[in-house]
Order: sequence, then C-alpha cells, then structure tokens
Amino acid sequence: MKVKKFILAVGLGVALAANASAAVVEGQDYKVLEKSIPQAQTDKIEVLEFFGYFCVHCYHFDPILLKQAKTWPSDTYLRTEHVVWQPEMLGFAKVAAAVNQSGLKYQANPAVFKAIYEQKINLADSATFKKWAAEQNSFDAKKLIAAYDSPDNKAAAEKMAQLTEEFKIEGTPIVVVGGKYEVKFHGDWHAGVKTIEELVDKVRKERGMKAPKKAESKLKSKGAFFAKTANQ
Repeated sequence: MKVKKFILAVGLGVALAANASAAVVEGQDYKVLEKSIPQAQTDKIEVLEFFGYFCVHCYHFDPILLKQAKTWPSDTYLRTEHVVWQPEMLGFAKVAAAVNQSGLKYQANPAVFKAIYEQKINLADSATFKKWAAEQNSFDAKKLIAAYDSPDNKAAAEKMAQLTEEFKIEGTPIVVVGGKYEVKFHGDWHAGVKTIEELVDKVRKERGMKAPKKAESKLKSKGAFFAKTANQ
C-alpha cells in the first residue's frame, strides 16, 4: 500500500509540475510578427488590440477583455486601435480615439458597441455621435465630446488608419502582446484572454522584468481569521 501511495504521489507531482510549466506554443497559441509594432509605453508590457465597433466578434470580446484588463498588474496595459479599411471607417476611428483620449474606455465602450451594433445608430457621423453622446448618462458625456472635438482627435484617427495599412491588419480582433506576439484565437474568448496573460508572462521573462507583487488579500471575517490560524 505504501508503495502504491508513493507511486501515486510521484505521478501526481509530475502531472502538477507539467501543468505548472505548460507554456503557450508558437504556431498554435500565437505567432511572431514579421514586423514588430512599437509600443506606446516602452517601459511596460503592451497588450494591443486592433478592433472595429462594427465587428460582431469585437462586440462579444470587448467586455471580456476589459474585465480582465482591470486585473492586470501595474507593468501591463491595454491599448486599443480601431481599424480603418475604408474612408467611412474613419468616423468610427474618431469615436475610438475620443474614447481613448478621454480615458473613458471602460465606461463608454459598452454603450458605443450597443449603439452601433444593437441599435444600428451611425456614430461614424459626427452630428449623430455628438447628439447620441449628449443623451448618455453611463459616462461623462461632456468629457467624451470634448475629446472628440479636440484638435488631436482627427490626427489620432488618421494614425489608426496608418497603423492598419502599415501592419497589414486584415481582421478583427487582432491582439498583439509586447509588440511582437499575435494571439491565435480558437473561438473561445476566455481561453484567448488566458493566452494573452501567458504571453505577458513570456514577454516579462524575456525582458528580465520582475513581476509586480500582488497585494495580500485581507481576511473578510473573524471566522476566516480563526480558520486560518487553526490550520497553521
């Protein structure tokens, strides 16, 4: 019996070690870009998403990505760029640029996607966008409209068009980690987010960056405190 238990314990240990060391596989989980994309912040790890407000896949992926991005450590950040394949898409890019510049991505993006995809409102039209935005109460509408009307907005949208062309972005969503690893999605957005985080770890190790320390969770009750104490 002792021998069997020992063999089972060893087998379990090997299995756990294998799972712990499991890593993303090139060609299966990601591909290396032929041309790296410069990061906006060179001292951190960038997760760059090329997306389209008109894209049904982006519509479903956006809430999952934004929710997960809130949990990322301080050395990792999310950057989003709207694709511009046709001149009329520049209007959507202006909306995306305003969302980015106002810092309202987490508040405004859900409403923008709903308006464009579900309610079929043409937010690519400037007058329509500003009228729609002024009627919203789920985010700071004045701040978003001010960003949209700012001198930098058009330039930011045109930069999105340049990025789309320069890096030959032909689909959405496209997610690039660390400027060089493109995530391969296989129909499961949650699995895709896991791949993103594994690639972040890969980039962190390659750059010799130390992982930010996670804050220790506080015990929420006296009962939990005594339970923890009893097990020590």
